[in-house]
Amino acid sequence: MTEPDDKTLIRGARVLGGEPQDVLLADGTIQEIGRGIEAPGAQVVEAEGRILLPGLVDLHTHLREPGREDSETVLTGTRAAAKGGYTAVHAMANTFPVADTAGVVEQVWRLGKEHGYCDVRPVGAVTVGLEGKQLAELGAMHESAAEVRVFSDDGKCVDDAVIMRRALEYVKAFDGVVAQHAQEPRLTEGAQMNEGTVSAELGLAGWPAVAEESIIARDVLLAAHVGSRVHICHLSTAGSVEIVRWAKSKGWDVTAEVTPHHLLLTDELVRSYDPVYKVNPPLRTEADVMALREALADGTIDCVATDHAPHPHEDKDCEWGAAAMGMVGLETALSVVQHTMVETGLLDWAQVADRMSQRPAAIARLAGHGRPVSPGEPANLVLVDAAYRGRVDPAGFASRSANTPYEGRELPGRVTHTWLRGRATVVDGTLV
Repeated sequence: MTEPDDKTLIRGARVLGGEPQDVLLADGTIQEIGRGIEAPGAQVVEAEGRILLPGLVDLHTHLREPGREDSETVLTGTRAAAKGGYTAVHAMANTFPVADTAGVVEQVWRLGKEHGYCDVRPVGAVTVGLEGKQLAELGAMHESAAEVRVFSDDGKCVDDAVIMRRALEYVKAFDGVVAQHAQEPRLTEGAQMNEGTVSAELGLAGWPAVAEESIIARDVLLAAHVGSRVHICHLSTAGSVEIVRWAKSKGWDVTAEVTPHHLLLTDELVRSYDPVYKVNPPLRTEADVMALREALADGTIDCVATDHAPHPHEDKDCEWGAAAMGMVGLETALSVVQHTMVETGLLDWAQVADRMSQRPAAIARLAGHGRPVSPGEPANLVLVDAAYRGRVDPAGFASRSANTPYEGRELPGRVTHTWLRGRATVVDGTLV
């Protein structure tokens, strides 16, 4: 990596997709933006009209460490994040042991500090052991060195309404947020895929949309009742969109995320019985996909979050019923968003920066990220070659796992450079 006090001159970059400009980085910050900037001794990056965005922020990453280092580690996960253009990720709590104490979240935070490819902010569990019965040490995790602000039992739903209410009340004290995995457990017992025509034809147990929508409806009402913040993880149905839109129309403090794969893939792919398409929540219908895209475009859905869920080969290379749920996503997220949202005219690049950097940073109250690309701001940046077209090859991934649903699929765009506080973590598409 280059030293943070080295000068870097990015020539001809299209800041947020605008007209080409030069951008000078020094001392970890953006020093100057303009045309014809001279910077003797600076490292020069010929951007050639590429898109310059603020470093991406992921609210939903599974780094697996501690406990499942066979799937991913903080080091490999942050390397994958940097290759995908991310400068900050939020590490979910379903590790072994669960991140439900100050000690575990501090361990994850320190691992992030040591490896340095992006900032790592631990997400604390809402309940002890993710069991949904007793609140975890929310205050202690917030007061720890990790300064946790986001809490989630992701992988499981906080299905007890009283526990959820107490969590929402507790996090108000420090402006925290509860990120809910919306899945009513009784409605999804044994479920294998989206409930609908395809599940009926395949004879696989269905996962009804109402299992997600009923929890979201309950939780937006609870958040309004106690005056707290709730964030909906990986929203996946058209009905969920309508509930969030209604809650926002009331002025309630509700935010939501969508994954790249729910913006592109449908349950028709399950006809292959390839477990790479097995994910929680499941791939939905084409109508759901279109509703999610429109909701991300109009701001009902606040942001894109990867739900990067790495698994070792043996957990996916098996029969559908026995396979683990989840997909890796850090290294392909921006390409999928370009394909589904930019090339369809639903978002421009400034709006991509809003949905993939500014809003997720704001939801997490993450200082130093999601900032404007302006002089004096931290030099957390990503440079994208939007004209690039290529087929996804997981053999080139930095992630320890390769369970991508996009293998062999042509996607647009390529991250050529990533800077973390002015220090290059990716140069010409290669980790440094």
